[in-house]
Amino acid sequence: MAELHVYNSISLDGAFTDAAGDMSWAHHRDPEWLAFVGSNARGAARYLFGRVTYDMMAGFWPTPAAQMMNPDVVKAMNETPKFVASRSLERSAWSNSTVLQGELVPAVAALKASEGADLLIMGSGSVVAQLSEARLIDQYQLVLNPLALGGGRTLFQGMTAQLPLELRDSRVFRNGSVVLTYRLG
Repeated sequence: MAELHVYNSISLDGAFTDAAGDMSWAHHRDPEWLAFVGSNARGAARYLFGRVTYDMMAGFWPTPAAQMMNPDVVKAMNETPKFVASRSLERSAWSNSTVLQGELVPAVAALKASEGADLLIMGSGSVVAQLSEARLIDQYQLVLNPLALGGGRTLFQGMTAQLPLELRDSRVFRNGSVVLTYRLG
C-alpha cells in the first residue's frame, strides 16, 4: 500500500500562503537549499494536487524559466504521474496528469491502495485539511521559514479535530529554514 506524504512551507505564524494566497515567499535560492530540493525531487512519488495548486504548477514547470531555475526538479515535475482533485476541471493538459473523479477521500483511499509509488501533496491546503481529517496522510514534511506573514491561510484550516503527530526528523539550514518531518501519531 502506498503512503501519502505532504511537503509544504509554513511561516513562523503558521501560514502556508499569505493573505493574497501567494506562496513565493517560501522559495529559497541558496546552494544548500537547492541541493536539498533537487534530492527530494529525485525520490519516487506520484503527485497529488488541488486544482488551484495544480493550475499554478502546470503554468510554471513546463516553461523555459523553470528549466533554467532547477532542471532536476523540472524533470521530476513534468515526468511524474500527477493527480488533480477538482470538481470543476474536466481534463488536464499537463503531461502525465489525471483528474480524480468523485469525492476526494474515497478517491485518495483508492490511490493509496493501488500499485505504485507513494503519493506526495505540495500546496493544496484544502486537500491537506480534508485528508488529514480523514487520517489518510502518513507523513508531513514541513519547512518552517524564518519569517512571519502577519496573516494568511493555515495548512490545516477547516479541520474539526486535533491531529496528533510525532516528530521523526529535523534539519536546520543555513538560510534559517528548518525542515520538520512528522508521522501520524
